[in-house]
Amino acid sequence: MEPGALTRLADIVRDAVPSADRVVLVTDEGVEPHHGRTVAKALQGGGIDTAVAVIPVSEKKKTLGTVRNLYEIFLENKLERGHAVVTLGGGICCDVAGFAAATYLRGVAVVQCPTTLLAMVDASVGGKTGVNVPQGKNLIGSFHQPAAVVCDPLVLETLPERELRCGLAECLKHGVIRDPALFDWIAARAPAILGLDEAALVELIARNVQIKADVVVADEREAGERAHLNFGHTFAHAIEATAAFGTKFKHGEAVAIGMVAAARCAEMRGLCDGTVGDAVVVALEAVGLPTGSDALASDAILLKAMAMDKKVQGGKVRLVLPTRIGEVVIVNDATADEVVRAWAAVRTG
Repeated sequence: MEPGALTRLADIVRDAVPSADRVVLVTDEGVEPHHGRTVAKALQGGGIDTAVAVIPVSEKKKTLGTVRNLYEIFLENKLERGHAVVTLGGGICCDVAGFAAATYLRGVAVVQCPTTLLAMVDASVGGKTGVNVPQGKNLIGSFHQPAAVVCDPLVLETLPERELRCGLAECLKHGVIRDPALFDWIAARAPAILGLDEAALVELIARNVQIKADVVVADEREAGERAHLNFGHTFAHAIEATAAFGTKFKHGEAVAIGMVAAARCAEMRGLCDGTVGDAVVVALEAVGLPTGSDALASDAILLKAMAMDKKVQGGKVRLVLPTRIGEVVIVNDATADEVVRAWAAVRTG
């Protein structure tokens, strides 16, 4: 992770996948005009045969149909098992192209080059890949660890501010589950981060990637500790699934509301006092993220969506709830009444 890293991408790919003299660069419609041609030229200039595939940047198009289109491009360009897929985009691109790489020829190497803050600190790290189906978010997928992850903070200069704020939801999540000092630092440094101060961005990305990597190394397949990374996400995925995947809420915005709901649920259970939820609200507001909404679906529809979440075990919704800033626990016996009261806490209308 360093400013300008993408200019050295050919060397990075060659070091990570020595046999990859051919790659398919998968980017998205939003990123391609800004960085696609430059990165493709960097790969080709480094002696790597490069084909480019452009996919939609939409949760509604994060589907098996898009993956099927990528298979066709891989086949047309005679991508072999010793070659590689290189992603260049946000979380959707990382997830979709990563899943295509995981399943094409039973698995080819993938090098993730995230271009959003959210993807840098979350989607590109840990090996989770997948696509959406009408029943829910990321219900079809696989674990496929990247051969390398290349984070270049300079690409964030072309990122819309709303997307930058969304990435900070995942950063604050890491603070809640593991690092109270990081949690406080993000809220205090919000103006510098949102102002794209290079030193602040480098520190932000490095600290968050380290937390995510440490959790994944301890529990790659989410048998226990890795589930802590789902703090706020069971609520968030229900928001997204019932709001047409990205039409009303960006992923980071849904996560922000979900974290508040989870914190309020923890308070109702007596796992923490009200200062925890209040701190989460203050930090989210400091970075300009929502803490509630008047556009949520009905309780019945949200509960149905939560029941389809991939973290459900034995028919019961599994929630990650905070006991304090820096520590969370997994709860497997949340009742429908508790969940409804948590939703009520984030309804603003």
